[in-house]
Amino acid sequence: MPEYMLFIVILLPMLTGVVFPILPIKKRSYRLLFLEILVVLNSVFVWMLLLNRPESGFTLAHFTGDLTITFKMDGMSMVFAGLVSALWPLATLYSFEYMTKEKRENMFFMFYTVSYGVTLGIALAGNLLTMYFFYELLTLVTVPLVMHTMTREAILASRKYLYYSIGGAAFGFIGMIFMIIYGTTLDFALGGVLDLVKIGDRTNILLLVYVMAFLGFGVKAAICPFSSWLPQAGVAPTPVTALLHAVAVVKAGAFAILRLTYYCYGTDFLRGSWAQYVTMAIAMFTIVYGCSRAVKETHLKRRLAYSTISNLSYIIFGATIMTPLGMVGALSHMVFHAVMKICSFFCAGAIMHQTEKHYVHELDGLGKQMPMVFGIFTVSSLALMGVPGLAGFISKWNLAYAAIESGNPLAFGGVGCLLISALLTAIYMLTIVVRGFFVKSKVTEANEKQDYHDPNWMMLLPLGIFAAAIVLFGLFSTPLVNFLTDVASGLY
Repeated sequence: MPEYMLFIVILLPMLTGVVFPILPIKKRSYRLLFLEILVVLNSVFVWMLLLNRPESGFTLAHFTGDLTITFKMDGMSMVFAGLVSALWPLATLYSFEYMTKEKRENMFFMFYTVSYGVTLGIALAGNLLTMYFFYELLTLVTVPLVMHTMTREAILASRKYLYYSIGGAAFGFIGMIFMIIYGTTLDFALGGVLDLVKIGDRTNILLLVYVMAFLGFGVKAAICPFSSWLPQAGVAPTPVTALLHAVAVVKAGAFAILRLTYYCYGTDFLRGSWAQYVTMAIAMFTIVYGCSRAVKETHLKRRLAYSTISNLSYIIFGATIMTPLGMVGALSHMVFHAVMKICSFFCAGAIMHQTEKHYVHELDGLGKQMPMVFGIFTVSSLALMGVPGLAGFISKWNLAYAAIESGNPLAFGGVGCLLISALLTAIYMLTIVVRGFFVKSKVTEANEKQDYHDPNWMMLLPLGIFAAAIVLFGLFSTPLVNFLTDVASGLY
């Protein structure tokens, strides 16, 4: 594939989103069909690039010195771009039915589709400057999605998301400036690009800047103490919260931390330093904090949001192990969590769309009326718990194995955090399943009097595909894990 296709797959969804509100097509079904075709077409182009990876990059613009906007596909790019391009067409299809009850549909799909291109820009960035540019742009194009309903809660949530994201990006910017000064290049290279001669006796300053940049990029990954924006963002329509929690925003934060750790600073410089222990401790605390808050939360989407906070720090924990095995564990959970969490969020959205129920205690008996949705939600719940045979078990096993193999005493404590999280996940996820299928109460009797049922095929088809993927990844994960191992070894 020619190198310029790396830019085309970013530009196409952005242009599609911009022109969508002014399309001369009046009939809704035709407009949505046009959108879905272009989104699917773009994903096909991405997978053609994955299967025929260009050897060199594509430079879009030159700035002063060696600063450029450059796109290149390496192993990390392949993982993130493949994940995004596989999930986005299904998420778009799901949103067609969901948005029938929402207003300002054209504006929604405009920003939703533009976000696809911007996320691919992060995935395919060939250097730190390019990634930072699209990272900031992702904030700007997702803020309108968070405030889409224009309620007071949505406006406050979008404002908090914007403040947190801009503040975090400022710390990331400081990290980039130091890389310009003390690095040999801004291009990503496994093992890092720091010039140890330039650093001299300034090691602790560089470690401090790493921690600052880690926290800055970690805002989007919802690490503590910067995670409160994520549950509040749940006021947005479910396709947006799934976008925030599973595919684009939070994964962009985790992806940026992996880039910063393995491809900019390099693990040889960081491993064994105080910066490694500080960042690992933050990740471990966030794992336990997120799932503890999820147990307490009664609002369905906010419960899943706290679950996301916990599970994202699984990825961050893998990154802070700072070994190839840690990177494999982080990447495998980045992929598997995306599938598991978008599945559970879309199930929650289907329940809310069909019943207008928003709280866990309102779900009694709905499992019998919506067996497909609750059955698929059960699969995602068991996977998030880490039940063997499902995708979540594979990534958690990889993370635990990497922690023990590293010999880092603090990482051993991280394994304990994973076990605590598994127990609490079982509590907050299975509570929903048990209420849906087995609880008999006055709420059950009231629900049985209503004509609740599973949604149409536009919602069920993505859910079925996600559930099948969870099972298939759990049973046949070896090819993917082998590929991730090659990525961590620098073979891609």
